[in-house]
Amino acid sequence: MIQIYGIRNCDTMKKAFAWLDARQIDYRFHDFKKAGLDAELLERWIARVGWERLLNRRGMMWRRLDADFRDNIDAQRARSVMLETPTIIKRPVLESGRELLVGFSEEQYRALLK
Repeated sequence: MIQIYGIRNCDTMKKAFAWLDARQIDYRFHDFKKAGLDAELLERWIARVGWERLLNRRGMMWRRLDADFRDNIDAQRARSVMLETPTIIKRPVLESGRELLVGFSEEQYRALLK
């Protein structure tokens, strides 16, 4: 079963949902705003793709962080902020078996889910 993580009202999430729905691909949705993020799950993701890939440095939540915090970001700080504010994670995060995709790309989804 595919698990997709993010927030419902995100435009990129809406694209991913639409893509999956159009192809009648079943998935479970985990809403960060309602269900938060488990530290163990985050650690697993970091081990697979790295904290740099998970951390969304373009979004509003990133811009809201103190400039000193942003300028001195490291693995420990990134972990902390992602656990406290999971909406700062680049969306969507899609898990399918052994695969983990971060962000939405039709090409990546097509390759993974064919």
